[in-house]
Parts: sequence; C-alpha cells; structure tokens
Amino acid sequence: MHTLFADSFATLGRLDNITLVMVFHPQYLGSFLKTQHYLLQMDGPLPLHYRHYIGIMAAARHQCSYLVNLHVNDFLHVGGDPKWLNGLENAPHKLQNLGELNKILAHRPWLITKEHIEQLLKTEEHGWSLAELIHAVVLLTHYHSLASFTFGCGISPEIHCEGGHTFKLPSVSNYCICDITNGNHGVDEAHVSPAGSISTTESFCEVEALMEKMKKLQECRDEEEASQEEMATRFEREKRESMFVCCSEDEESAPTRDVSRHFEDTSYGYKDFSRHGMHVPTFRVQDYSWEDHGYSLVNRLYPDVGQLIDEKFHIAYDLTYNTMAMHKDVDTSMLRRAIWNYIHCMFGIRYDDYDYGEINQLLDRSFKVYIKTVVCTPEKTTKRMYDSFWRQFKHSEKVHVNLLLIEARMQAELLYALRAITHYMT
Repeated sequence: MHTLFADSFATLGRLDNITLVMVFHPQYLGSFLKTQHYLLQMDGPLPLHYRHYIGIMAAARHQCSYLVNLHVNDFLHVGGDPKWLNGLENAPHKLQNLGELNKILAHRPWLITKEHIEQLLKTEEHGWSLAELIHAVVLLTHYHSLASFTFGCGISPEIHCEGGHTFKLPSVSNYCICDITNGNHGVDEAHVSPAGSISTTESFCEVEALMEKMKKLQECRDEEEASQEEMATRFEREKRESMFVCCSEDEESAPTRDVSRHFEDTSYGYKDFSRHGMHVPTFRVQDYSWEDHGYSLVNRLYPDVGQLIDEKFHIAYDLTYNTMAMHKDVDTSMLRRAIWNYIHCMFGIRYDDYDYGEINQLLDRSFKVYIKTVVCTPEKTTKRMYDSFWRQFKHSEKVHVNLLLIEARMQAELLYALRAITHYMT
C-alpha cells in the first residue's frame, strides 16, 4: 500500500481520494495507476494538453466536477490554453468535433455507427488519425467510468480543495478510508437504511439467503442446462426489465455552468431512451468481443494500451478474497459474473453461454437500482442507495462492486466504439 501511495504521489504530485478509496484493493489500484499514467503521460498519438481536455469533456458529461477540476489543473500545468476552459466552443474544432462521440458513448453507445467514425476521420482540416481516435476513445471511456466510481463511492474533493470536507480525528475501530474521504463522522451509518434501523439479524439473514440462492443455482446448473432458445428468451426478458429499473426518484438537476460549458446538448442522456421505451439492439459477444477483436485493434493502433486495459479488466473481474460479509471460503465467481453480465445486458450485450435467469435470483431490486444509477446516471447516486444494498457487507466489498461496475461499463463502451471503427476500416 505504501509503495502504491509513493508511486502515485511521485507520478501525480498528489494523493487523491480516488487512490485512497481504491487502495482497499491494492492489486487493482496498481493496474489502474499504471494504465492511467500511460494514457496521460507516456508517449502516445495525442499531445498532453489534449489528453487532459478530453478527460474534462468526458467527466463533464456526468457533471463530475471533482474530476473536471482535477484535470483543469493538470491541463494548465502541461501548458494548455486557459481560453479553452471558457467553453467547448473555444477549443479547437478538432476537439469540438469529438463532442458528438463523447455524448453518445457516455449515454447510448449502442447508437455509434461507422458513419460517426468516418465523420471524425475524413474532416479535411480538422480530421483525426485512427491512432489519435483510438487514444481519444480510450480516454473518454476511462473518464466516463471513473465518474461512475467517483459518484458510486461518494468521493468528495480533497481537503484543500473547494468543497473538501474537514473531519475530526476518528477512533480507528469505527472508521474506514471511505468515511474519512466522505467526511462522515460520529455514528457509523453503514447499516442504517432509509426506512430506519436495520437489525444485525435481518442483515445477516440477507447474506444467508444470498448464499443459499448461489448454492441452489449451482445445483441446478449441475442437473440441467436450459436450451439456447430459452437462454435467448431470458436475455431479452432481462434486457427489457432493466429498462424499467428507475435510476433515481430525484428531480432532474441541471448541470452547473462550470461543468456544462465543457460539452454540448446538456439534455441528452440515458433517461430519454428508457422513458420512450426505445429498443436496444442485441450485441452478441460471439460476433465481436474484446478478447478476439477489440484488444488487438487497440494494441495495433496504440501499442501496449490494449495489454494494460486487458489486465485491468481481468483483475477487476477475477478479484476475490473468497469472503462474503462475515463468511469465509466462499466462491463468489457466480455473483461477480451476474453483476458484470447485468451491466452488459443493460447495454444490449449478450453472452450466448450465460443463463440470464440467474441475475434475478442473485441481484435484488435495491442492488439493481444502485447498479443502473452508478453506470447510467452516476450523478444521481445517493448515500441512501449505497446504504440500501448488501447492508451487512463491508465498505471494501462495496468498493469491489464499484470496480466491477466501472470496468464492465468501460468494456461495453469500448465494444461499441471499436466495432464501429472496425466496420469503418473494413
């Protein structure tokens, strides 16, 4: 942990709250920091100030002022023109042209086509090269997902920044890094729900019930396998039902001018799509996958980055301590796969070999609301949502859930963008 902190401080000149929360899982944090360092600071197709500006554009799409402010400072530090920060219309046309891709990737990636790619590559005066576009796409997906993590874990600005919290020195037994970075103090609220106090016994029963469901599902798997037709039907049903999982009860909140000036069309979002009941086409992983197609395309046009991203995906997906709340020696692979595949299902992505009936067995409604909000409209995530799912689980386990959410989201966005680039190239 101390080595990771030292490396992060040496690289960034700061130890930010994202690092302090991710360090619950040092193996993942090491991979994350290495990937982010490569994207922002090592040799690559895009100049340094472009990279930070694209980070600002991506984070602004989700009104994530925390990430916007971090990259405004970094943008100026590497020699970026302060005028660009007055609004996207003041940035070069090349970056302005990226606004449409940023918008669709963040909210409705299934709508991306080879025509969007062609428009960016074939603009004579302000066109992108393929390598530059791959770099930009990876940055956009990275920061859309990081905005999800920031809101999903309730990360606040650092103590010396505007909006940063102060805190009383805690008693070690009652605190974790999450509490400190969120400015929570006094009573431990981790097991209090909106409806009032939840008894330890009741929360304990939730964990026991979940483990029992996992055991029964495993037994059913061993006994019989659903037909391909039934598997397809279950996927379509789950995809359709995911449309009616409400992200938030809160009223629509308009982004502040400080954030909204970095992107266009502030009314565009995932919510529009679910409200109008539009159909998400099915994307079959058997036809275009990260492992067989996306990975090699990224690595060919932006060497080593495909490898770094792939490693990060695998660490998040495979990460386990074989624990669930107070239980040890538990195989959590079934649960991790259900979470990952549910996120991809919301984006229309289907795995032919997965039984989507398992999702409803393992993920209850409050958890689905949290997942959909963090992935699709992270700016609407509340502490109430965070508290209301898996009430007996530790903070570190909920942070682990967020790592699965952001990597599954990033991969989903990349699949749609890279498939469109492949279609353009062929």
